[in-house]
Amino acid sequence: MGRVSTTDPQSRPHHTDQQGEPVSDNAVDRLIARSNALGSDPRNTNFAGGNTSAKGERPDPVTGRPVEVLWVKGSGGDLGTLTEDGLAVLRLDRLRALVDVYPGEEREDEMVAAFDHCLFGKGGAAPSIDTAMHGLVDAPHVDHLHPDSGIALATAADGEALTRECFGDRVVWVPWRRPGFQLGLDISAIAKANPNAIGAILGGHGITAWGSTSEESEANSLEIIRAAERFIAERGRPDPFGPLLPGHEALPETERRERAAALAPVIRGLASTDHPQVGRFTDTDVVLDFLARTEHPRLAALGTSCPDHFLRTKVRPLVLDLPADAPLERVTERLRELHEEYRARYRAYYERYATPDSPAIRGADPAIVLVPGVGMFSFGKDTKTARVAGEFYVNAINVMRGAEAVSSYRPIEESEKFRIEYWALEEAKLARLPEPKPLATRVALVTGAASGIGKAIATRLAAEGACVVIADLDADKAAEAAAEIGNSDVAVGVACDVSDADAVARALGEACLAFGGVDLVVNNAGLSISKPLLETTERDWDLQHDVMAKGSFLVSREAARIMIAQDMGGDIVYIASKNAVFAGPNNIAYSAVKADQAHQVRLLAAELGGHGIRVNGVNPDGVVRGSGIFAGGWGAQRAKVYGVEEEELGRFYAQRTILGREVLPEHVANAVFALTAGDLSHTTGLHVPVDGGVAAAFLR
Repeated sequence: MGRVSTTDPQSRPHHTDQQGEPVSDNAVDRLIARSNALGSDPRNTNFAGGNTSAKGERPDPVTGRPVEVLWVKGSGGDLGTLTEDGLAVLRLDRLRALVDVYPGEEREDEMVAAFDHCLFGKGGAAPSIDTAMHGLVDAPHVDHLHPDSGIALATAADGEALTRECFGDRVVWVPWRRPGFQLGLDISAIAKANPNAIGAILGGHGITAWGSTSEESEANSLEIIRAAERFIAERGRPDPFGPLLPGHEALPETERRERAAALAPVIRGLASTDHPQVGRFTDTDVVLDFLARTEHPRLAALGTSCPDHFLRTKVRPLVLDLPADAPLERVTERLRELHEEYRARYRAYYERYATPDSPAIRGADPAIVLVPGVGMFSFGKDTKTARVAGEFYVNAINVMRGAEAVSSYRPIEESEKFRIEYWALEEAKLARLPEPKPLATRVALVTGAASGIGKAIATRLAAEGACVVIADLDADKAAEAAAEIGNSDVAVGVACDVSDADAVARALGEACLAFGGVDLVVNNAGLSISKPLLETTERDWDLQHDVMAKGSFLVSREAARIMIAQDMGGDIVYIASKNAVFAGPNNIAYSAVKADQAHQVRLLAAELGGHGIRVNGVNPDGVVRGSGIFAGGWGAQRAKVYGVEEEELGRFYAQRTILGREVLPEHVANAVFALTAGDLSHTTGLHVPVDGGVAAAFLR
């Protein structure tokens, strides 16, 4: 039997012999171990970059005779986290037979489809464009990686001579060629012509290494990478980016991050002109030092070189050409001017190289925006994509530093970048991506979200694709709740006392630094003290109004500033209460403040509609199970008012409703999702009852 897959998700794909008994997977296990080891160190390759392979024998499932197969990392995977499911498995005899029918570089794309006819068994990942490199090189194990040091030599103006100087005859130079079948033929021929070589520097691109064992291939890859690092360190000049540029030094951290938070919504709005984007801010020393040097405008204009880099960062970034301490108003004005220029240049770039068969332009906005003294803003369709784009530009800075240290940086030609950026195969890969979730690209901040209704809302919004900021008075609980929802690409926790204007501004600023801005705010933070009028103190009244009436006002005001700066519209949702319209006993302070919140919805809907900002409310009945308010004493107080046991309070509330159903936190979350997911795009100023049907609370 050949390679088989199982429908049991707990089972691992395996290989069997002719009698159906498992055989050793040492070749696969060693390949996975090598891939993970190489991919876990950012000095060796970037996220999702490069591929590794191994060759071995497996019994043909039809004849039972052994056949030589190739295991190679498939399209789209990441070496650091690669598993067997991420490998493509092909018959080597059929793959190598493609050499005889290869129609030439002009029909290169046809070869990827031909790989499908070489697959061995079912399942596995789709073969990538680099499959030929691994199959045609006559070595049992092959690694193709994108280390900064290797790409630095590959993009140096005299890279071929530097490769010879650094490695002698142990590493050969392969001139630039777009990834594909012909590149595989080139590397194979050069490897045969240089039997002492352990690998190659691929002009403009990266490195390839090979070995007779998995351990040898890994050792050879590391030898090339570390030797290039030492060569650049020992031979390179100390100031490859030139002297400091006056006025462009990094601002002090507090000032830097405050300015970044203020600029983030503006920049995100510009970067989202064609398609909504999520943002990420980076102010590492690598970025700040690059932007502080005299050569950064020239180098940034040259763009990135490695295909993995510019596919995620676009051919070049947008760079602000003002000093770090320029007035914020002037910076914003200049960014808008530069954005228009960037879009015009990108459209001209597309029109220069597009052919009748080229895919349509995908958007003319920048993916990377560099602000001297402040840092880098990167953008993508989700936070992970935005983060990875920023990481790749850091790789590109390291590459430029290395190339300029030993020579001068010379990336591949712009026409070649276009051929890859608008490659039919790249377009096909994008077409295979799943449909985005309803709230994809949206950034939501929920107050009082470490527990109860707020946590349920945040969890639902994240499940529907939103990036979520958990804002809560308790920073530790906010962080814990965020971690339960997902990693920092999905959710972050921030401390926020909603009754403190400065604390609110800081929390919204943290949201901007984490995800680029804010699109959806849920005013959920609250507390309740249930007392008759004569027992209600000034402190009771002030506390509840500070948190809910004043707090909602402060959060909405700061959120509106950000949304207006973004110019992308937005949603503000108030979690009010049926008590906003229902007059119940012994509840003067709470019900009055809920009525205040309810009218804020109407007032802000009328005021903010011109900016595309919709303001709506949700009026729940008492949510007992999972509620922080009820657990904190409110439940006992209300149970006493109604003369029932506290544990029976939820059932009591349910039996007095038309539907006879208890309201849970997730029901409130459902209403927030319904209001913000897009189907109610023309609805604002609405209050949605989530109370099981309380006739006395019907809106009139």
